[in-house]
Amino acid sequence: MAPRSILLADQPVLRQKSRRVPRPTPEIHALIQDMWETMRAARGVGLAAVQIGIPLRVIVVEIPEDMEDPHAGTSLALINPELIRMSHETEEGVEGCLSVPGWVGTVPRSIEVVVKGMDPKGKPVRLKARGYLARVLQHEIDHTEGVLFIDRATEVWSVEEGEEEQEEARAAGKKV
Repeated sequence: MAPRSILLADQPVLRQKSRRVPRPTPEIHALIQDMWETMRAARGVGLAAVQIGIPLRVIVVEIPEDMEDPHAGTSLALINPELIRMSHETEEGVEGCLSVPGWVGTVPRSIEVVVKGMDPKGKPVRLKARGYLARVLQHEIDHTEGVLFIDRATEVWSVEEGEEEQEEARAAGKKV
């Protein structure tokens, strides 16, 4: 297992819908481990399998413990994640993306979502999320649909490459 290369926004596979995973297999478990390592090495908070060139509906998410957020410290891997309910109430927030280095943007997202999927053992999962976790889940599930944050952004601006996380963190209430 090792960190993999993250595809950039100009790669056509990032604009395609990812395929469902029928059931977890040893290959899916290895993929998830590589995704954890890749996301952490890149200092991200979420990663979709398609971002490393594997167009399968698999995501990993890790909300930093030092955030002022009720979901701080949450780590999860989901197979076939699906938004089944989204609040009508939205909030704009700053987002960046490992596939769009050097850019961040203001993106309106539902403040509360319900997501269903499967955990890495194949057990059905249904979770309700608010705030930052809800935002990250929507962002990563968008990747499985071939959508990038820049498609939903109301404003996009450049930052020094590697500073995206700090810009997002400031906006999300993380101590930087």
